[in-house]
Amino acid sequence: MSSTQSSSTDQDALLQAAIDRSLRYPVMFFLTSGAAWLALALLLGVIASAKVHNPEFLGNWACLTYGRVFPAHINALVYGWGMQAAFAVILWLMARHSGRKCPDAVMILTAGHVWNLGVALGSAGILAGNGTGMPWMEFPSYIWPVLLGSYCVIVMGSFNQFRIHPQGRVAIPQWYIFAALIWFPWIFSTANLLLHCLPGHPVMAAGINAWYKSALVFLVFTPVALGAAYDLAAQVTGRPVSSDALAKLGFWSLAVIAPWAGMQKLAGAPVPYFLPYVGAAAAALLFIPICAAAINTVRMMWPCRKTFIAHPTLQFITAGITSLMVIAVTSVVLYLPDSTLPLTQFSWSGYGFDILALYGFFSLVMFGATYFIVPRVAGRAWLSNKLVQVHFLFSVYGMITICWVALFGGFQQGMSQENWQLPWIGVSAVTNPYAVAITFAWCLMLFSNVFFCLHLILMWRSPDRLRAHHAPGEPAPAIPDHTAEHIY
Repeated sequence: MSSTQSSSTDQDALLQAAIDRSLRYPVMFFLTSGAAWLALALLLGVIASAKVHNPEFLGNWACLTYGRVFPAHINALVYGWGMQAAFAVILWLMARHSGRKCPDAVMILTAGHVWNLGVALGSAGILAGNGTGMPWMEFPSYIWPVLLGSYCVIVMGSFNQFRIHPQGRVAIPQWYIFAALIWFPWIFSTANLLLHCLPGHPVMAAGINAWYKSALVFLVFTPVALGAAYDLAAQVTGRPVSSDALAKLGFWSLAVIAPWAGMQKLAGAPVPYFLPYVGAAAAALLFIPICAAAINTVRMMWPCRKTFIAHPTLQFITAGITSLMVIAVTSVVLYLPDSTLPLTQFSWSGYGFDILALYGFFSLVMFGATYFIVPRVAGRAWLSNKLVQVHFLFSVYGMITICWVALFGGFQQGMSQENWQLPWIGVSAVTNPYAVAITFAWCLMLFSNVFFCLHLILMWRSPDRLRAHHAPGEPAPAIPDHTAEHIY
């Protein structure tokens, strides 16, 4: 019996190694190019933030005015970094859970280059003054078909790899990943078709745009990050998901509630009166799926606090899940139509919420996934554990500073705007210290993520190979890498 189990374990290890080798180039390409876009997005964020408190900064460059730099910063963060990090994690997780090697690496890499070309042309179009003016959709209208086509090619193999396990159940990470694979083309094509191909009244266009932003966060980035958090927490700690009922509650409540959110941004606009209230109610009810998933993940990691200290993946995931719980609270507080929403609707609070979701939750979990996945697909140790810790500390500190200052400063800004006796220059004077703090925090995050990008690039060439697929100083995974049968 023992020899049979040993043989099965060896076969699983060989299969996992073969899967990792087949994914090396696609996964490393998306993570490395995504990290480069992240560094560029943070640089643009520094410039945009500096212009808030110093409008003359780089004032002689038309392409670097605030109205161009800020949307370029957000779109590079969303499509350059966010989507490519999601591609890497989706490809790896789906292949591992299917037990199949990647057969289409060349096609995926080609589509990945097309995606990067589309993002580059879109960003250049925004900086050239050809943006659409619709938040998170500022790329010129000819870009979205390129992105949608390349997306379909990239994820086609992952659709084919979806698999129900012999036990007759689907692993929890697969729930979230497969749902995100389906939701993104629905959200992306619906919004772009209605806004670019079938344009209607501008007020409803604003509503569609607001729905798109919310759906992209909660129906694409959130499922991918939660799927990765569930999977990697189980692999590192060796513990199964604590509660199957909580997992189901978190997934299905997210699927039902999230599509209704977004319209709360239109409070006070000439739209049907109930729409902002429906959006606000949905945003508040997102507290349910967010807390269910966060509690379930924390319960997996809490008994393994010693592993947390030694393993950067758990550190990043814990920081990301903490941000997710903050999102659950702020989604209730910020979007009360008759009290807080009038104060935050046109202030920095919305920006702080976006950064909390994109960087505080999604990106931190993706960093944790990167530090787990890359040594396995590259077969190499991370070059410096100190660089990993610097990346973690600066990212967390910068994220906390930006989100706290933007959320709190947004309330101060909103109250100043509501004071009709205060001239606008007085509003600027009130908010300038917050803008300076945000600029400083972006500089810290840019510093750490430039080294993160260089670290990834050097992983392609480092001769220091591992016999076992984990970094020096890290504990070996407590259970075999292929843990689909444990994650329900």
